[in-house]
Amino acid sequence: MAKKQFDDDLLTGSSIKGADDKKASKEQKKALKAKKVKEKNDAKRAEIKKEMDALKEKKSSTDNAAEIEALDKKIKALSAKYSAVGSDAGVSIAPRTKKIITSVICVVLVVALLVTYVATGAVRKGFVSSLNLPAKCFTGLTVTNGEQKAKVKVATYNFYFASQYNTLKNTKSQYEQYGLDAKEMGLDVDFEKPLSKQTYTDSETNETMTWAEHMHDLTVDAIENTYTYYLAAVAANDGEEPEITEDQKTELEETVTSYTETANKNGYTLSGYLTLAMGNGVTEEVFRTESTRQYIASNYQSDLSSGLGGAEYTDEQINAYKDEHLAELQTVDLKVFECESEDDAVAFKNALNDDGSNFAELCTEYATTDFNKRAYADESYSTEIGVTRATLQNKGYAISSAAEHTHEEGEEHSEDEELEYPGLDWVFSTDRQAGDVYQYSTSVVYVINPVSLTDRKTVNVRHILISPITDEDDTTAATDATEEQWTTAHETATKILAEWSEGEKTADSFGKLATQYTADTGSASTGGLYENVITGQMVNPFSVWCFDASRNAGDTAIVRSDFGYHIMYFVGENDQTVWQYSAQQALASTDGTAAIEDLEEEYTVKENWFGSRYFEKDVDIDS
Repeated sequence: MAKKQFDDDLLTGSSIKGADDKKASKEQKKALKAKKVKEKNDAKRAEIKKEMDALKEKKSSTDNAAEIEALDKKIKALSAKYSAVGSDAGVSIAPRTKKIITSVICVVLVVALLVTYVATGAVRKGFVSSLNLPAKCFTGLTVTNGEQKAKVKVATYNFYFASQYNTLKNTKSQYEQYGLDAKEMGLDVDFEKPLSKQTYTDSETNETMTWAEHMHDLTVDAIENTYTYYLAAVAANDGEEPEITEDQKTELEETVTSYTETANKNGYTLSGYLTLAMGNGVTEEVFRTESTRQYIASNYQSDLSSGLGGAEYTDEQINAYKDEHLAELQTVDLKVFECESEDDAVAFKNALNDDGSNFAELCTEYATTDFNKRAYADESYSTEIGVTRATLQNKGYAISSAAEHTHEEGEEHSEDEELEYPGLDWVFSTDRQAGDVYQYSTSVVYVINPVSLTDRKTVNVRHILISPITDEDDTTAATDATEEQWTTAHETATKILAEWSEGEKTADSFGKLATQYTADTGSASTGGLYENVITGQMVNPFSVWCFDASRNAGDTAIVRSDFGYHIMYFVGENDQTVWQYSAQQALASTDGTAAIEDLEEEYTVKENWFGSRYFEKDVDIDS
């Protein structure tokens, strides 16, 4: 840019990019992405599943131990890849920049030196940049809804860019660790080379840009998303910044302490270390401020969601939803087993007694791992209680898969295309009766209770999870533990239940033990409590125990699942049936989505041309 034009922009304030045009283009991109993402993910999953099935069939036809081990590794890698398809990388929700008051002298000094550095391209690496002054003083982005306005400093942009950069870098590393092709997962980037020298192609829109531009878009999106919820949280709190939780305060202090120790060991102050790691202007103050605001924004989004989830709806509204979505609310009770091959499934079905009495026995016979041979001896392992069509479809059984179909040459899969699910159609047909048996591909199904609108009530339950301790790292699955390790876990669970029985024997005393012992981080802070549990929500043995018709408040037991031993405590039933609660949550979800969309549309982001010259968006940020 010519010097005169630069000065004119600076003096007149016309330094904002054509934000409206950019926003329109951005909206079109998002719409196109939303339209294409589902069909692409469906196609990818179908391809991966087909490959997995082929490997499983190959595995079942060989006795070579080395070949079986190699096939297992490939199947495991494909399984991880299948799970990753369509998962959204979590975008951290965070800040609204605290107003930074700078002296006129500071601003004049910086402006006096800027023209030279902008003209020579030495903006980020020059003398002024090394002082962190541009990052601290200049606004890079503005997020506003017309009434509220947050001026996002360059330092804040650098903080978010570094976060996005390191997230992608670590994600790629994890893919490679699991033997997955990072390129196929959308990470065709070399973090050892300048991002501006590498091309990125959006898989949904086919738009081509540099990786530096793509990273910039991700960073701006993250900031806009974060500030939207942060500003809304401040507005909802009468203009005051809400407090974060005590746990969050502790977590932040522990993080700062850890970073300080690392910085000092390497001869840096914390601020100096953060600047090196995250970019100019990212000092301890910025780190604390932005981390706090991330918590605030996240808390507000969570509160918004839970508040809507707890909204009350009239019986008339719930019944109206039932009438429109009956097929989605109806459930079935089944015994299901997934065999290694279709031949095994046929043999399993042929050997099954008419009353299904030997189902568990056949499961252990056709199970292929030592763990499953022991686990499936318990009938609850193969029992699906009160599952909806959608829940069963998400379980991954062959019976839940779509029928194979083809497209004409040049014809692509459409989101509106009706897929056929013959297995699910059979299961949820009104013609089904208790005792019906069906074999579909590698699945064998025995009907316990045919399709109906269940009158089961939602339940509240506490549990303490005791996972077997293995000799490996924390990522080792409990299913890979030895029988001795499982025995030790059961002994531990038995001792804890005995400790409770020798005490007050109340829900509160159980909760205290859960907080102390449970391996379930999701419920540790609530004393192992899960409220409004619905059928099909938990793993089979857990769910079967909870929804046993004979269950009474205060009942306890030890139940085994793939995750370990669950010490159970039944709190009691609630007033709503499973289908009523599901209908209420669906209504709340619809309303919540609309509220969140309205909120996100309310706030917009604009990029300041002048401040954006100092964004660090093509540097090798250290992990």
